[in-house]
Amino acid sequence: MKSYEDVFMCAPVGMFISRNRIIEHANHAVASMFLYEPAAMEGMSIERLFPSSAEFQRAGARINETMKTSGFYSDERIMKRSDGELFWCRTTGRSDSMISPHSSCIWVLEDISNKRSINTKITAREREVAALLIEGKTSKHIARQIELSPRTVEMHRANLMKKLVAATSSELVHKLMSCAY
Repeated sequence: MKSYEDVFMCAPVGMFISRNRIIEHANHAVASMFLYEPAAMEGMSIERLFPSSAEFQRAGARINETMKTSGFYSDERIMKRSDGELFWCRTTGRSDSMISPHSSCIWVLEDISNKRSINTKITAREREVAALLIEGKTSKHIARQIELSPRTVEMHRANLMKKLVAATSSELVHKLMSCAY
């Protein structure tokens, strides 16, 4: 019988354990996804997996807020491999503490880039707004969640519509959910 550590390391999905947003243990699948060796990821800040420091900070705030109420977080977001390549990733995590969510978490990650491509002309903030639009959130809710004015969110939505050549909000969401960006 294999140990839990052996099962973790050989799991067919990407997984890592973090403490205070520092990777403590990473399995082979997640290391392969991000083009690292598992040992090289240990002690590394999760920030290195994000396209920018600002996206790391904003995601951290969203995760903290959500986990304080449920202990669980899930989203689809753009992440960054060690060679700088950006890709879509489905991320699901659970915290040991609802009081201090980042103190100890286990994360499961899935590379979904084969289902979605990335339009590099879309800004980091537009990607963040796009991810929340896909979740079905309104501009007002998005504005509250990412601490922008509703008008600014509408501006980002309009820019996305122009860049993705979408005539309506529903067409925009459809394009965002497909491989269109």
